[in-house]
Amino acid sequence: MHRRVATVVARATPTAAYLMPLRVFHSVLEPAGPQAASITWLWWVMFAVCAAVFVIVLGATGAAMLRSWMRSDASARAGESTLGAAVAAGVGLTVAILFGLLVADIRAHRIVSSFGAPSAVSIAVTGHQWWWEIEYEDATPSRRLKTANEIHIPIGRPVVFKFASHDVIHSFWAPNLQGKRDLVPGISSAIWLQADRPGIYRGQCAEFCGRQHAHMAFDIVAESDADFERWLDAQRGSAREPQSEEALRGRAVFLARQCAFCHTVRGTGAYGNVGPDLTHLASRGTIAAGTLPNSRGHLAGWILNSQTIKPGNQMPPNPLEAGDLQALLAYLEELR
Repeated sequence: MHRRVATVVARATPTAAYLMPLRVFHSVLEPAGPQAASITWLWWVMFAVCAAVFVIVLGATGAAMLRSWMRSDASARAGESTLGAAVAAGVGLTVAILFGLLVADIRAHRIVSSFGAPSAVSIAVTGHQWWWEIEYEDATPSRRLKTANEIHIPIGRPVVFKFASHDVIHSFWAPNLQGKRDLVPGISSAIWLQADRPGIYRGQCAEFCGRQHAHMAFDIVAESDADFERWLDAQRGSAREPQSEEALRGRAVFLARQCAFCHTVRGTGAYGNVGPDLTHLASRGTIAAGTLPNSRGHLAGWILNSQTIKPGNQMPPNPLEAGDLQALLAYLEELR
């Protein structure tokens, strides 16, 4: 019924290349963690109960109709005496079913919400129209880092997500790993989750938040502890120096244009906070919050006029000469 998209993506870090986990078909019926497994169990319980009730009601209705066609007036008067008992039995069974579903719901809720550990990874997520700001928290300020739209977590370890919204109500939903959680302006909230196996799990904003709501996605990359720590160390570093004359020219273009007013590239003079942090842009699998693959051609189209791709987003058109555009692309492709 479900399929798994078996794509392995190679990523480069400043020190080595490594393979990303498989991309998993996103479905609440394919759980990859204890919270999602509890939600899936509750879904199947309710589905089984509702299916059984549906079949029983249809069967009883059909039997009653058949008997009404075949019975005589005398048997009809006799059947009326059993009507009260049948109604009472039906009410009792309904109450028992609803009580059982309540118990199942409470059990699932406790598993979903009661989960934590002192060694948990702490990630702050802020919803914007229409992208996700991701900050990895740490007691040492210099070890905190910001990224966007792609979240890396270690498998087998609890992760706490702390939510806030910059503008309107959003909803964070990774169906393979947890239920939905709304991001309400002015209100902080949190959820726990854990991934039990490697994979790239797609998430989506599940609350209508404006024109580009459907293009507000994210990826959760669940990987081994070693890969996670390697990725984390690489992301904490500043952008490396351009490795070619073209990339050096591209950095000059980036800093001279309005790019530097909206985006941050650590280690340069760009400290804008309107749009996503681009320090390690080239290490991400997608751009524009999961709208496009992170390839040179798509990146070029996004830079020149993102409004033709994702109308209404806050990035204005950037008319560039061909030489400046190619230099800028060369620079951005080195931001790993």
